[in-house]
Amino acid sequence: MKLSTLISLYNRTSKHSSYQVLARPLQALIPQDRLNIISRHEIERLEYVLSHCPIEGKTIADIGGNTGFFTMECATRGASHVSYFEGNETHAQFVRAAAQMLQLEKVIAVSGDYVHFRDEFDRRVDMCFLLNVLHHIGDDYGDSMMSRSQAKKAMLASLAYLSSYTRLLVLQLGFNWKGDRAQPLFEHGTKAELIEFIRSGTAHEWDVLHIGIAQRVQGHVEYQDLNENNIHREDSLGEFLNRPLFIMRSRSFYSSPPMAAGQNRTKNEQ
Repeated sequence: MKLSTLISLYNRTSKHSSYQVLARPLQALIPQDRLNIISRHEIERLEYVLSHCPIEGKTIADIGGNTGFFTMECATRGASHVSYFEGNETHAQFVRAAAQMLQLEKVIAVSGDYVHFRDEFDRRVDMCFLLNVLHHIGDDYGDSMMSRSQAKKAMLASLAYLSSYTRLLVLQLGFNWKGDRAQPLFEHGTKAELIEFIRSGTAHEWDVLHIGIAQRVQGHVEYQDLNENNIHREDSLGEFLNRPLFIMRSRSFYSSPPMAAGQNRTKNEQ
């Protein structure tokens, strides 16, 4: 694989292009000035996750993995296997090529398909990254004819499905359906509303262990545990950095067999 091909794949534009910085092993290979990168504070989010959840020897899934920052970081930090899912074929090609260049083909399995939270999984994993994916249901994937309320129910059903397949879940969710400011998911757009949606809507399947909140500390962004001060929306940070970062533990991972297609359950169905 030529380096020029890797650079071309990364720079090929789409709605979600240039979303992620490069994983550390790629930074040594690809000149940063040849890439169009817009960081979403991937390093800071990963540092928060790793401060609570060691990944050495663990199996990982990365759903909506974009250009593979979390996938490749996990693969080079000791994860035993990483399943990467990304419906944008250009991004999937980039990760395939990067895994080949880094000689990580035996650790990283690449799927160039969207996950519909029905029957995509054939194995359980220790941890799943599901970062800023679910609010795109009905847009990037799923039924485009669903209403906003139906979309919110589908988000919770997706999380219920995953509870059978992953012991830990690292989750972020946007405030707006399909990323459209004209379609807010929560009346006031607050962190408290989003947190309550996740806590109450997934209470049967998940325990929320940690919630990371982005804060500016001495000019730098870092994620700190939720407290009474940082729960308030901070508009100066922008919408993305107001999204809480959840670390959740499945209640059914060990106690029930994986759900088959069409068996998604939500709290209200129990």
